[in-house]
Amino acid sequence: MVVLIASIFASAMIVAVASIAYLLAPQWPETPAPTDVPPLPIVVAGVVFNVPPAAIRIPMQRRAGPQERIDLAYVWPDLTPPDGSADASMPRLFVTIESAQPTLPPAERLKTIYPRYADIPSAADPEGLTIAPFRDGTPYQGEELIYESSAPDRFLVRCLATCLYERAAGTAALTFRFPRDWLGDWRAVEGGIDRLIERWRPVGKSS
Repeated sequence: MVVLIASIFASAMIVAVASIAYLLAPQWPETPAPTDVPPLPIVVAGVVFNVPPAAIRIPMQRRAGPQERIDLAYVWPDLTPPDGSADASMPRLFVTIESAQPTLPPAERLKTIYPRYADIPSAADPEGLTIAPFRDGTPYQGEELIYESSAPDRFLVRCLATCLYERAAGTAALTFRFPRDWLGDWRAVEGGIDRLIERWRPVGKSS
């Protein structure tokens, strides 16, 4: 009898704990944010970004005001937020905006850090890009460093199948992720990123 009572009590406790956990857990909406609502003024690292809610990937980040970081997605090449009806196979440009880390800018890393780990760069290809593969056994093993030969401080990415492109907006760090095959038209990628940054920043604010 004692064992039966203990078993019943334990079962009741499990049900109660599970119920409380369910009620306290964040409940995400099953439908994407509408695309016809005004952008939200979101502050990251003291920098204001006007971001469409539909572009924000994580529902709990869809609020105005200060945040540690926001994660965004845009349909390429239209640079529009996903509307839920778009084909999931449509290419996406992913963005993370967060506080800048105490690291050197990419162009400075190219001069002082990356040469320790990368092989000799290739000659510039017809599109004006130089490729330097990282050596095995280094922290960047398997990646390639790809940059504009004449102006590496303007366009520099690290790539596997996906490329990472870093930009700064004041004290905020912007990291863009896109498929490597977009590098066939990297100038369009760079131009699209420039347009996005202009859209996010309030009129009269410099990046």
